[in-house]
Amino acid sequence: MASAYRERWSRRRTLRALVAAGAAAAAAPLLAQPREHVLLTRPIPSTGERLPVVGLGTWITFNVGDDPVALDACTDVMRQFVDSGGRLIDSSPMYASSQDTIGYGLRKASLAGRIFAADKVWIASAAEGPVQIEQSRRKWQVNRFDLLQVHNLLDWEEHLPTLFAMRAAGRLRYVGITTSEGRRHPDVERVMRGQRLDFVQVTYNPVDREVEERILPLASDRGVAVIVNRPFRQGALTRALARRALPAFAAEIGCTSWAQLLLKFIVSHPAVTCAIPATTSVAHVRENLDAAYDPLPDAAMRKRIVAAVEIG
Repeated sequence: MASAYRERWSRRRTLRALVAAGAAAAAAPLLAQPREHVLLTRPIPSTGERLPVVGLGTWITFNVGDDPVALDACTDVMRQFVDSGGRLIDSSPMYASSQDTIGYGLRKASLAGRIFAADKVWIASAAEGPVQIEQSRRKWQVNRFDLLQVHNLLDWEEHLPTLFAMRAAGRLRYVGITTSEGRRHPDVERVMRGQRLDFVQVTYNPVDREVEERILPLASDRGVAVIVNRPFRQGALTRALARRALPAFAAEIGCTSWAQLLLKFIVSHPAVTCAIPATTSVAHVRENLDAAYDPLPDAAMRKRIVAAVEIG
């Protein structure tokens, strides 16, 4: 009797072992797979909505007119950007045909519902502001903009009330102001202190660091999101750095190019929400977005990056 019991128990134990082994074998490929690669995001302080830390600018690069080859190339850039997890696309009426190019690409690649649409008002007439905004919206072919910014503070005293009214009516989600190349920083600071802005857009990179002194700290204090334009100085910085070897420490934060090192420096500042490099290259879109992952440089490495990048 005891012998029969031991035999039955042995069979059950063997079956359980076989089932467990089978389950482990089935699960092994899943356990061996890497965890999902997710872009780093930062919250928009006024709402908590999160944006990927690398966006897409369109200054110069998307000003291609009616050239069908160039339009399709820009569409490929937008498609790669969105398919890789990017969201914020930024433009302006100042950028000639760039808005039309965006509209073409959004329509052709069916991307309109997948982006964060950021544009600007840029006209020296308060009365013409709404007309220009509507023209821009039609060029983009979107139902509404997520963000509208007063471009280079042009007639900001007149345009901001229009944008605030649009926000209050639900026809716009966010309001901001912009400047570039270090211009009018005292005015930017004054507007940030006196107005309920959601966004400010400025130039920032390891060479152009003036905003570290007052504007970035003020953005943190006031709960204003920061978009960084001209991260590569319109390509001049990356072209100059291309003549130098990438420092060995770049590998410690996963960088394989100067562009990635510059972007990681920028987005590692806690006040920065999103950097917007512009490009016409799908390969460069991938390269830029590959900077939007951990690890980011700490304070000590940020100093090393500045020292490595500084130009005479």
